[in-house]
Amino acid sequence: MEEKKSVSKATAVIPKRLLQVLAKERSDQTPIWLMRQAGRYLPEYRKVRAEAGSFLTLCYTPELAEEVTLQPIRRFGFDASILFSDILVVPDALGQTVGFKEGEGPVLDPITDLAGIAKLDLARVTDHLQPVYETVRRLKLSLPKETTLIGFAGAPWTVATYVVGGRGSPDQGAAKSWAYRAPDEFQKLIDLLVEATILHLSEQVEAGAEVLQIFDTWAGSLPEPAFRRFAIEPAKRIVSALKTRYPLVPIIGFPRGAGPLVTDYVRETGIQAVSLDTGMSLNWARDNVQPMVPLQGNLDPLLLVAGGKEMRAGVAYIMETLGNQPFIFNLGHGIVPQTPPDHVGELVELVRGFKA
Repeated sequence: MEEKKSVSKATAVIPKRLLQVLAKERSDQTPIWLMRQAGRYLPEYRKVRAEAGSFLTLCYTPELAEEVTLQPIRRFGFDASILFSDILVVPDALGQTVGFKEGEGPVLDPITDLAGIAKLDLARVTDHLQPVYETVRRLKLSLPKETTLIGFAGAPWTVATYVVGGRGSPDQGAAKSWAYRAPDEFQKLIDLLVEATILHLSEQVEAGAEVLQIFDTWAGSLPEPAFRRFAIEPAKRIVSALKTRYPLVPIIGFPRGAGPLVTDYVRETGIQAVSLDTGMSLNWARDNVQPMVPLQGNLDPLLLVAGGKEMRAGVAYIMETLGNQPFIFNLGHGIVPQTPPDHVGELVELVRGFKA
């Protein structure tokens, strides 16, 4: 009798396509979600953003952050929902002054020496970020049962470029200069960010995140020796710590711009999947990376803006090249504000209806 109950319960479970692919299992369709899928391209997001008043207020108000996380799921039925937050909540939680200016993006009070690092406080991170974890808890209850909940953090190198530079830059020059001039000093900042990131991601899992993604947006700006020290090694430490605590939670890495070094990144960090940027050769990735881990990517966000036959051709090329092995459809970077929502809807239909 007990056995029948068990079988009945098992058959009632709704499969989550993203989790199936990350486990290298077959799924009935290629899962799709988009980086920055909650954002300024949606009019309903802009309404909530105006209500919040500031970007950080939006990130730290659970009912509002939950709402904007759910908006693209309601519209498009993505297979995964990524927590609405920002990579810079970590330095904010450490005690650095962080703000966001309309039209400029993030603005931080730069930290450029050991005295600045010493002022950062690891002990305040989880308390400061409780509103973020409350958003995760709310999403765990409000998301459709078939939708996977993704938590995330910025990689230490990428976060450090903002911590040191005070804002985004085209060459990450301030952080690179410190790393080259005094690598052991700079390593202290990286070490602190590693520990803060482990805490932040662990709390997201405790709150209900089923998958984690580590965004190393500026990894490609590092030459190989520095890439190994400041991109691979920190990610390896983060993944190792999380795997010890949560061995069943998959971790996706996104070392944007890594090129062929992505194979070493995958092999040495222990991630379960890797997201490909727009510039990655898909044939090369299929042959050299996909046998190791599932791939995610990599439609150009501006093709999604353009739409039409060029977008359809781009989708077909990606699906034909990567779709026969474990694969998650995504963009090569985040969706941009000028994207027509109708194009996103068409993209989802194209991926779901694709026949090789």
